[in-house]
Amino acid sequence: MNGGVAKTVGGYCRARITKDEALRYISHLDYASLMQRAIRRAKLPAAYSEGFNPHMKLSFASALSVGVTSDAEYMDLELAEDMTETEIAERLRPALPAGVRLLGLQVLVGKPKALMALTDEAEYEITVPLCGSFDDVLTALASFNAAKECVYLRKTPKKTREIEIRQYMHGDVHAEMTEDGQVRLTMAIRITPVGSVKPQEVVALLCDRFALPVQQDSASVHRLALLGGGKALLSDEAGEVRP
Repeated sequence: MNGGVAKTVGGYCRARITKDEALRYISHLDYASLMQRAIRRAKLPAAYSEGFNPHMKLSFASALSVGVTSDAEYMDLELAEDMTETEIAERLRPALPAGVRLLGLQVLVGKPKALMALTDEAEYEITVPLCGSFDDVLTALASFNAAKECVYLRKTPKKTREIEIRQYMHGDVHAEMTEDGQVRLTMAIRITPVGSVKPQEVVALLCDRFALPVQQDSASVHRLALLGGGKALLSDEAGEVRP
């Protein structure tokens, strides 16, 4: 935050918020509804669309899967009045529901590019019980990271289709042991106009095709960051453009 000096220009602000353990199993639509109610409780002067059924002008970045927690949920809110960052934060923070924390807030100059169009990468951390040797974990990851193509069968109630996973990976998957003896995997996944892949699907492929020795059904997935063009979605966040 910038000390509350800047004013909204064009009536837009962007917030970075969390989806903590208490909200792990709610859907994206329910999460959005929680935030709308929080904004109303905060008495922020949100702008609404016109017409018979007006709706709050609130948008989110890439939707999070049910069962995944996050430190990197972003929302853009259009305001009907100018407010400073400090004023917005002071009203919004106490109105947030359990399981949501405000990590950053920035006023935006002019109408921003849609968050969904801006976001092209997500970083994840997956913590999962080990059921073998950590050396075997490293061997499995080395094979996956060296592979040019890896096809995953995505099954839905209506159809099964092949997804080539390597095209969506930004860099290698890494692993380390936690203090309690679990495996912590980190990965960056591209979000493209034609699709993406879930971190749970990457773990499933690693287990099925590369014999990753973990209990995939007990994996805990956490989103660490969302990026656009290698940059954080708030300009005051750490992070430089990556090659």
